[in-house]
Amino acid sequence: MEISNIGVVGSGVMGQGIAQVFAKAGYKVTIVDVNEQILENALKAISDGKYGLRNLVNKGQISENDLNSIMSRISTSTEYTSLSSCDFIVEAVPEDLRIKREVFAKLESNVSKDTILASNTSGIMIAEITSGLSYKERIIGMHWFNPAPVMKLIEVVKAQLTSEETFNTTMELAKEIGKVPIKVADVPGFYTTRFIEGWLLSAIRSAEQGVATRKDIDAMTKMAFGFPMGPFELMDIIGIDTVYHIATYLYEETGDPQFIPPISLKQMVLNGYIGDKKVKFGSKGGWFDLYGHE
Repeated sequence: MEISNIGVVGSGVMGQGIAQVFAKAGYKVTIVDVNEQILENALKAISDGKYGLRNLVNKGQISENDLNSIMSRISTSTEYTSLSSCDFIVEAVPEDLRIKREVFAKLESNVSKDTILASNTSGIMIAEITSGLSYKERIIGMHWFNPAPVMKLIEVVKAQLTSEETFNTTMELAKEIGKVPIKVADVPGFYTTRFIEGWLLSAIRSAEQGVATRKDIDAMTKMAFGFPMGPFELMDIIGIDTVYHIATYLYEETGDPQFIPPISLKQMVLNGYIGDKKVKFGSKGGWFDLYGHE
């Protein structure tokens, strides 16, 4: 299947990065979100953010003309009708089943039945997201990693009803934009989310039990295993609330006790501490804002 026009629903950190990658690879991209201000902020982040195109200009990897050309391939809208000519659409909204189902229902009403619809879900089964939809064969999971312009891996989730054409097209598209796609089964958490959640929750329990301070757990993780960030630093970026909701979902779906959310994680979310990266959206900060280094 030939792909020319890409749609991205959701212009948060992941949506911005996904749109940037596709536009840099030469595709026309339309980003849809709920209001113009959010979309304006997304365009600014794509151009001038930490992993944005300006950073590549400063490093000499692209020219100023390249930056302008890439940005010219990105358009924005608050209307789903703007996606009607897209061949491939990536949903990148919050990890909430209700919201994702609403998005896919709107997409099904506004695009061709041949348009491939991919979810960037990090762990919700595609079968759950597509419940009630008519053309499930064209829906697939495409789990990107943050920051999207940098991270190579994409988990490609082939659901039970996903067609071979949809799967093959998605795999080839991922390769074409410089990513490494790996097939995973449509189970709760796929592989990477199961792995990372188990690791993050274990780190929280170690801190609760006094094994080491949060600061020292982060330091030891980086020095011992070569990770760029420790678990508490990473949770502040992922979103503490996201870690909590995924853990709850995985425990409910699998019954595996390793996914029971630790008490301090639940307290963080209830008290509004959902991550340093979300302070501007009304949270109170992250782990070290509440607990310090203890």
